Amino acid sequence: MEKARQVKRVLLQAIKIAVGSSVAIYLAHILGLEYEASAGSITLLTLVTTKWETVKLSFYRMATFVLAVVLAALTFGHMTSSWLAYGIYVFLIVAVSHSLGWSATISVNAVIGTHFLMTRDFSPEFIRNELFLVMIGITIAIVLNLFYDYEGQRQDLIRYMRETENQLQILLCELAAYLHNKDMEINVWDQIIAFEGRMHEFIKAAYDYQDNTFHSHPGYYIDYFEMRLAQLQVLHNLHYEIKKIRKMPKQALVIADYIMYMADYVVEMNIPDQQIEKLEEISEQMKQEELPKTREEFEGRALLYHILMDLEEFLVYKKRFVNGLDEKKLRIYWKQEMEQKDSANELQK
Repeated sequence: MEKARQVKRVLLQAIKIAVGSSVAIYLAHILGLEYEASAGSITLLTLVTTKWETVKLSFYRMATFVLAVVLAALTFGHMTSSWLAYGIYVFLIVAVSHSLGWSATISVNAVIGTHFLMTRDFSPEFIRNELFLVMIGITIAIVLNLFYDYEGQRQDLIRYMRETENQLQILLCELAAYLHNKDMEINVWDQIIAFEGRMHEFIKAAYDYQDNTFHSHPGYYIDYFEMRLAQLQVLHNLHYEIKKIRKMPKQALVIADYIMYMADYVVEMNIPDQQIEKLEEISEQMKQEELPKTREEFEGRALLYHILMDLEEFLVYKKRFVNGLDEKKLRIYWKQEMEQKDSANELQK
């Protein structure tokens, strides 16, 4: 299913580029512009970006067009050697564009520069010709980038969220099983490392989604996946602490049961107040128990306290994420959870 969606996305992009480039060339031809094919190239180079990048890049292209004309006049207009003049022109374009952070404009300005190089024409009419080529290319790119599989990518992100929650639940259950002195069914270390790579893919998809919509709220998905990645790294530390225990103290069973309980609440729409409160109760109970009698017991108990701190950190990441949700995000993403959050806040007061 995911592969089919990727193929669909690639095909849609290919169609947009093909149609956009063709239409740009046709419009340039209708207007009687010289180097009409360049309008298609400018459209192609602009369409390969996201919506927001297309808008920003279009602005940069217009701003650096003036720079390209000035540099072309200074080099091509005063040098007879074409190859040397073009080399200096490209050097200046690249240097200035990089210094301004507009390196994405280099390719189009290089194309525009070849037109001035071949014609040595700096008349207002030819400058207007080049300006129209750029305007046609970026205008069509902006229009076509409005056609985007917005809902399809949003559904992908939701599916990635469920996959993340399920994976974290599995890892927590495996760690709880180890505290119960049971054999692990999976290699937790390898599983965590592998899923960290997957999480980075999810974060990239969330950034792509944000850059392809003009709404002001989609950062929710980025924040969510970054929060889950932080939790996954906590499990990495937690696994390391558990593996260092040579003899399981009896209190490990209590913590294992708590981890199993906590795993059920690793879901999107959960405010972890109750889980934090229960964890604090377990910590207080452990403080009331008799002190360890041997060095081995002491080391095991100390590691259990580290595990409790790791579990608290795991929950705090989710708590911070929830506290960072404004009313707009709550309304859009947690439609039926707003009342629960309000009720929880009232109880805390």
